[in-house]
Amino acid sequence: MTNQPVDPKSFYSELQTYLIARSNEFHLISAERKSELETVAQYTYHRLSTSSPVKLTFICTHNSRRSHLSQIWAQVAADYYGHSDVETFSGGTEATAFNPRAVAAMKRCGFQIEAPDPWSSNPRYEVRFSNDAKPMVCFSKVFNAPPNPQKGYCAVMTCSQADKACPLVNGCDLRIPIRYEDPKAGDDTPQEASLYDERSRQICREMLYLMSRVK
Repeated sequence: MTNQPVDPKSFYSELQTYLIARSNEFHLISAERKSELETVAQYTYHRLSTSSPVKLTFICTHNSRRSHLSQIWAQVAADYYGHSDVETFSGGTEATAFNPRAVAAMKRCGFQIEAPDPWSSNPRYEVRFSNDAKPMVCFSKVFNAPPNPQKGYCAVMTCSQADKACPLVNGCDLRIPIRYEDPKAGDDTPQEASLYDERSRQICREMLYLMSRVK
């Protein structure tokens, strides 16, 4: 295990710059928020210290925005800090689709994203952050549907509605709410891109902080 960033050259250049900028913003995270993130960091450390794989599932109502952003940034942050046995997932209380506005926000950060089935009602997006890593396949699904883990994982509730709708998440070792404001509020307004970018920055910053505390 390590809590030092790996060689940033392994990430796409635009994404490298983005990650360095966000890792310099930990002072923007409140003490209360850091405490929540450190709970997941402690879970991650405990699993890694016993040579157990770490599976983190981020859950929101529709699995369309916040849960996907959290899944992607958590995986990137784990790789950034060299935690190779961390695998991230996302799901909802119902399945819809990975929202194109959230996909566009991730592209603006430096990800390479393609959808082999772009006309599907629920496209499977291949999300790449490095030529050295397998692409993440992101699509909307119910939180307990394959390929998501059925047991031995941490369930992170990213919205209040899902948190209330799922008082019990079967099979998880730890269930914790780490909620984010929904960028959907900006849809089809002049503030749309800025709100999605703001949420992406926050989630990236916090996932980097979380993985930096796995020690």
